[in-house]
Amino acid sequence: MKATLAAGIRALGLDMDSAAQAALLAYLGLLQKWNRTHNLTAIGDAERMITHHLLDSLAVVPHLPPKPGLRIADVGSGGGLPGIPLAICRPAWRVTLIEASRKKAAFLRQASIELPLSNVEVVGARVENYRPEQPFDVAISRAYSSLANFAHDARHLVSEGGRLFAMKGAYPGEEIEALPLGTKLVDSMALDVPGVDAQRHLVVMKSA
Repeated sequence: MKATLAAGIRALGLDMDSAAQAALLAYLGLLQKWNRTHNLTAIGDAERMITHHLLDSLAVVPHLPPKPGLRIADVGSGGGLPGIPLAICRPAWRVTLIEASRKKAAFLRQASIELPLSNVEVVGARVENYRPEQPFDVAISRAYSSLANFAHDARHLVSEGGRLFAMKGAYPGEEIEALPLGTKLVDSMALDVPGVDAQRHLVVMKSA
């Protein structure tokens, strides 16, 4: 597991020290432990969790704004993906995990305490009802429904000039065509995730 993670991080071109990599594996251990009773993920195999959860989440790092103190909202965080790997990879970023499920939010709070992650905040609420005191630079989703729903529910979270990042599988051409008025496509790109054969894409949007 350690070797698989280290090789994947190198392949992504990321600079992460041994302490950060150990924190990622500790997070994975917590995810496996809680998954037995809380159904946080459908993937149970540890090696596959490294590629399909950790490396998949980290693959977006080079495409996020290289801003010190970047403020990120992980919308519908679930088991903490991609928010927790992003927070571990970039400790100078501030990451807020937004999750409506009480059980999942409880896991996120416990994980942020045990790891520990001082740059993580957990909000147990539906995203459309959450009003942050300060807007975010980025709102990101990994397993939200459609691009239109994500844009509609999350665009109030970001500052003027902020961006919405949606992680998708196959290129979501039809979803892009169905974006609501007031939401503009900024960019879309294929992601090459080490150990993942399936298509992965990142779609970037903003308010028009």
